[in-house]
Amino acid sequence: MDTPTPELQTMPLGLYDVVQLAILGAGFALFAYFVYSWNSKDEVSPRYRPSVLAGLCLAGVAMVAYLILYIDWDTGFRLEGEVYVPNEEARTTLGTRYIDWSITVPLLTVELLAVCSVAGAAARKLRFTTMAAAFLMIVTGYMGSQVLSEGRDATALVVWGLISTAFFVYLYVALIGAVRASLPTMGAEAAASLRNATVLLLSSFGVYPLVYAIPVFVDVTPAWFTAMQVGYSVADVIAKVGFGVLTHKVAKLRTAEDVVKGIDTHPEPVWSSHVHKSDAVLPELGRVSPSVLAALLGEDAGRARR
Repeated sequence: MDTPTPELQTMPLGLYDVVQLAILGAGFALFAYFVYSWNSKDEVSPRYRPSVLAGLCLAGVAMVAYLILYIDWDTGFRLEGEVYVPNEEARTTLGTRYIDWSITVPLLTVELLAVCSVAGAAARKLRFTTMAAAFLMIVTGYMGSQVLSEGRDATALVVWGLISTAFFVYLYVALIGAVRASLPTMGAEAAASLRNATVLLLSSFGVYPLVYAIPVFVDVTPAWFTAMQVGYSVADVIAKVGFGVLTHKVAKLRTAEDVVKGIDTHPEPVWSSHVHKSDAVLPELGRVSPSVLAALLGEDAGRARR
């Protein structure tokens, strides 16, 4: 059984503009998140900073992907009367998303696990398996949606969708297990934020297979294709921006907790939602490495001579 390929639909003016708005809106949201994360990365201690760095990487990749999506969308159609007629460029409007997800979805697992309490060999193993599962989940979905019969074969969509779902289920189980094991090791506010971040991420993950399955059950008309593009864009903003802001909050709260407990230092006060969480605590001089100490002493001597 074949379904019409969604990329080659003629788009009415209004629906074309809706998709363009969704692409631009998601791209600007990702840019704003990138700027926010870049300027606030030093608010987090080195212990949890890999979470922020993963968020920066995925935001940068997603921004570039949305720029390519916009260019493909803008150049992939020509206006003829009251409709936009697609050309060969329009075919890539879904394929680019899969390339983006193959990188950013594994990074989302890194971003979450970096604020959990799993450590050492267990952390390395879990990070590897969840990143691999996330990548394979996207690649197998891509096979059914884009590669086999260019997404027109409903049987291929179902088979590869089920294979993708197997990795999807493992990802849920592994991430939920890591979060549940971590909650008792942190304060109530950080635990609540981590729980909210996990619920938001896993809920947004559920949007993608629903949109993927649309061509299996209906003919992909311009209206349905618009719904697919808008759904993917909204889910991207929730999964990357909304989730990222929450994990950044968890990282800051855990930084403050470590400072208050005396198990770590941080060179500036930690604030969250305008609430003071911890004071600035500098490393003890005896804990500073000899090279850093020499540099500091050399700088002080230079100031004295001036």
